[in-house]
Amino acid sequence: MIAFFLWCILFVICWPLALAALVAYPIVWLLLLPFRIVGIAVNGALSLVWAVVTLPARLLTALFRI
Repeated sequence: MIAFFLWCILFVICWPLALAALVAYPIVWLLLLPFRIVGIAVNGALSLVWAVVTLPARLLTALFRI
């Protein structure tokens, strides 16, 4: 909602720039999409490595909770 209000203010101040931003936004979003996908994959891989590294400690602490 804030982004919409900022765009409206930009439209009132300088409408050609606001229209250029409106056209450029989907293009920039498409260009950044592969980086988001890589970020999700790297996050999943690091979570898996963290789970494997901390597994022995979690197993040892689980024995003393009973």
